[in-house]
Amino acid sequence: MHFEFHKWYSHRVGREMGMLVIGHAGAKVLVFPTRDGDYGEYERLRIHHRLANKINHGELQLYCVDSIDYDSFYAKWMRPQNRIRRHMQYEEYILNEVLPFMSMKNNHECTISHGLSLGAFHATNIALRHPHLFRKLCAFSGRYDLTMNIEWFGDLFDGYYDENVYYHTPAHYLPQLNTEHHLYHLRRMDIVMVIGRDDPFLENNRFISQTLSDKGIHNTLHEWDERAHRGYYWRKMAPLYL
Repeated sequence: MHFEFHKWYSHRVGREMGMLVIGHAGAKVLVFPTRDGDYGEYERLRIHHRLANKINHGELQLYCVDSIDYDSFYAKWMRPQNRIRRHMQYEEYILNEVLPFMSMKNNHECTISHGLSLGAFHATNIALRHPHLFRKLCAFSGRYDLTMNIEWFGDLFDGYYDENVYYHTPAHYLPQLNTEHHLYHLRRMDIVMVIGRDDPFLENNRFISQTLSDKGIHNTLHEWDERAHRGYYWRKMAPLYL
């Protein structure tokens, strides 16, 4: 299995950002880690081992990126309006640095957006906002409304709400999305979401799935037994859905 490590200073986020590339060819998979993760999390969780067949045969090439969630959504020392702006800088980094880097290394026509837990939020949000850039979305154990209060998961903006929060909250902007050009690209995408039946964000996932269906956007929501929100389950999910 081929591995590469890359790091560069991003002026968009104002820090060095790392990336682990796993594989030599195939569909390009943009992998977002959990809120506690970094570019090496996917490898540490050994999820790539379950994808070894596809990776070694040149069917998939993983691009595992760094997270800045503790500098954005979880930066409680920062004003909420600045948290969402910090996240927007991260999206600009992905759009203007990571995706072009992926295209430079690999000209495969298929790009997949993939993430775990809060990484599933990132994967879903960027794919829904920029569907022309992706052919598939594969999201495990995601939360798609960061303003919700449920269990010990609080509103990451502490009650603050503005246009930026709205346009980065899939559960809020998706029902209002009616631009035909945008919907056309969403309808071409293979959308797969996976969630545990005991996960507190089960209903949030069902809402996103139903909203997509109501707009004629085919998607599949797989509901697993238990909470299914850790590496043990993600290792089982990856070869089935990615």
